[in-house]
Amino acid sequence: MMSDQLRRRGITHEGVLEAFSAVPRERFVPPERRHEAYEDRPIPIGRGQTISQPYVVALMLEELDPKETDRVLDVGAGSGYQTALLARLVAHVYAIERIDVLAERAMAALADVGAVNVTMKVGDGSLGWPEEAPFDGIICGAGAPHVPKAWESQLADGGRIVLPIGQAGAQSLVVLEKAGRKFHRRRICDVRFVKLIGKHAWPE
Repeated sequence: MMSDQLRRRGITHEGVLEAFSAVPRERFVPPERRHEAYEDRPIPIGRGQTISQPYVVALMLEELDPKETDRVLDVGAGSGYQTALLARLVAHVYAIERIDVLAERAMAALADVGAVNVTMKVGDGSLGWPEEAPFDGIICGAGAPHVPKAWESQLADGGRIVLPIGQAGAQSLVVLEKAGRKFHRRRICDVRFVKLIGKHAWPE
């Protein structure tokens, strides 16, 4: 995975690469699919959700450009794998997962890998987490029709939002960087994610 899926495809952020080396991906997939854990594709984790393809996760983390002192909001935590990677890169991760059974499994897996700097809750990720804002970064593992306004107000100046935006089943990965009251937006590539469900995203 490290050489073929990440380095060879252009991932250069050493912190991200070190996190991928340290976090056992197989702990975050269902037991019956652990033999597929390091394949270059998404893997179903139940309730219509997936753990994303390793390269896409690495690309999103690289675009987030996390720092050791950062506080990051991880929306749509799902399996908890991206959360675990973030936990090795930043000071604290605030993770939100809509589906309670997935959140419980993710918390168990995070505890198993020693990710102690994570606070997780079950809720609507499109609302962000105003009580813990501002965040230095916001990253989302599900596709939204647009950037939720709540996230823009909860992002610190100089912070970044990384998420897929577009129609259900086909989105563009975008990065928004906050500079005062303005947001600079970049499109990275085409992606395909499950839908972000919530008040300021797709209806259930």
